[in-house]
Amino acid sequence: MTPTDEMSCRELVELVTEYFEGTLAAADRARFEAHLAGCRACRAYLAQMRLTVDALGRLSEQDVEPDAEAALRRAFRGWKRA
Repeated sequence: MTPTDEMSCRELVELVTEYFEGTLAAADRARFEAHLAGCRACRAYLAQMRLTVDALGRLSEQDVEPDAEAALRRAFRGWKRA
């Protein structure tokens, strides 16, 4: 692997959903996992994201208050623009 093939922490964060879903291309998955092997901060981030996904997966629509739902929708509408 050359230095230009190395994945940055920022790139890992951007690809974490695809990693969880198993949709990363083989080369990207290898780069992702190589980065994890050498980056304690990203391993901690990945563990935190797994816990978050697990916890959110147990929520039902009725568990979210209408005001919280509206705030989340506003936040995510502008997320890609930021």
